Amino acid sequence: MQSRKIAREQTFYLIFEKIFNDDSVDNIIETASEIRTFEIDEYIKTVFAGVYDNLDRIDLLIAQSSNGWKISRISKVSLAIMRLAVYEILFMDDIPVSVSINEAVELAKKFALPEDASFINGILGTIAKSVEVSE
Repeated sequence: MQSRKIAREQTFYLIFEKIFNDDSVDNIIETASEIRTFEIDEYIKTVFAGVYDNLDRIDLLIAQSSNGWKISRISKVSLAIMRLAVYEILFMDDIPVSVSINEAVELAKKFALPEDASFINGILGTIAKSVEVSE
């Protein structure tokens, strides 16, 4: 069994790949399990499919919280990271919101531009507050 941190990073790869790939979620998972050296666990399947099952809602929250930035202007790396984190915030009750945000910031530090981490942190913080208010 792999750590959640590794599973989250692998899920990020799949979400990022799907931005450029019209294949179904199932086909992307199948290809990844055949070609890549990582194990596709339940977390990866649930979150990856969940992001795309709820993409309109997730992207709407990102757009509403990004101070006038259109989704199309946000880097694809940042967008993939935020989609993953927003899914966790909305649907993964076993993951504290602060963990989802911190892990997204860590992914941004690893894969995005230096200024993207604070951008992502701000948007996710705004989303977390709006979700708390609506619950």
